Amino acid sequence: MGIIAWIVFGFVVGLVARALMPGEQRMGFIKTTLLGVGGSFVGGAIAHALVQRSHFGGLDTAGFIGSVIGALVIMGVAAVLGKKR
Repeated sequence: MGIIAWIVFGFVVGLVARALMPGEQRMGFIKTTLLGVGGSFVGGAIAHALVQRSHFGGLDTAGFIGSVIGALVIMGVAAVLGKKR
């Protein structure tokens, strides 16, 4: 997948995750995109842990739903860590 497709996919996933997460998230375009791309990798790791695919040799990506779930996990962890300050 090309870099432009990663950016667009990450932005869309980030927007969906932000819409699903309750509360206010103050993020711009870049943070939303990074959230979506990071969510894709976290979703891939979660899928690997659940399915135990043998070809997982490093970074793996997930589909759209897995990416949104991964982005929600990232936002949840960030919210918990942010409250301690």
